[in-house]
Amino acid sequence: MTAGNNGASTPEDDDPFGYLYADGQANGAQPPSGGYGYPNSLNRVRPVGTRQYGQSGPAPQAPQQQGAHGQPNTPHYAAPETLPGGATTVQSHQPSHGGGGRGRGPNTKGLLIGAVAVVAAVVIGISVAMIGGDDDKGGDQADSTPTQSQESGEPTSSASKGADEEEAAELPTVDAKAMRLGGTAALASDVEGAQSDGGIYVAGLDQPGASVTWTVDGIPKDGAYTVFVRYSTTDDPQSMTLTVNGKPFGSKLNMDNFARAKDGDFSKGWTQTFAWPTLNKGSNTISVSCADGDKCNVLLDQLWLKEGQVKK
Repeated sequence: MTAGNNGASTPEDDDPFGYLYADGQANGAQPPSGGYGYPNSLNRVRPVGTRQYGQSGPAPQAPQQQGAHGQPNTPHYAAPETLPGGATTVQSHQPSHGGGGRGRGPNTKGLLIGAVAVVAAVVIGISVAMIGGDDDKGGDQADSTPTQSQESGEPTSSASKGADEEEAAELPTVDAKAMRLGGTAALASDVEGAQSDGGIYVAGLDQPGASVTWTVDGIPKDGAYTVFVRYSTTDDPQSMTLTVNGKPFGSKLNMDNFARAKDGDFSKGWTQTFAWPTLNKGSNTISVSCADGDKCNVLLDQLWLKEGQVKK
């Protein structure tokens, strides 16, 4: 083909876009009036998929396509993979963690059990610490004052209960110089430590028949009482006879060397002992004597009473 007019057709008919160029416009090319194509073409723009072949008459109207992000929302749309020969899609499967195909979250039950166990351990630790602290609050301490009963017989259960009760009333105390002396017993004051008025005490009790007797009035009622005897000794355990209202009480009155005095130093041997006799309401007599077979190397300065069976 040579340059120039090679046929009946005009250049504007050959090039549908001739109207865009200067030479096309000079030859009378015009923009299309009905769509892309030659001027005055009968072609009309149709939506994709609406053109039908082999049928006469106007083309049917295409359904309106709307949807978010350009996706159709009409039943005329079908995904390519659903058509014969369409693309095969690959489905990813999430691992199943339980029944029904539902995923399962963190093991919250295990975490809860662990938290409860920690709280329980802390509570137990605090409880143990508190119990241990109470146990450490001072243990039993030895009493510097001897508290031994001098009766030969053991007290009854009611007597034991009375031993822990406080005294119900203040009862009299007798000093050495107010006692009635018998046998070789005599008053003295050369050894220090006696609590009687003037530091007076009774000596000479280490011979059989020696005794001191106290007549006590004002006992408020019949019942169990505690008689205390203050004395001094530096020897081995001593024992004398306790007589209440003319009758020996128990076996012997224990007068041990509780102060652990040595070398005859009676000023360091002062201590006390006690017994639990039964007294009558009103007046009673109480005697401490050195009978045959007794050990009586003691000095004696005071006697006193308390109601009930106590130890100090």
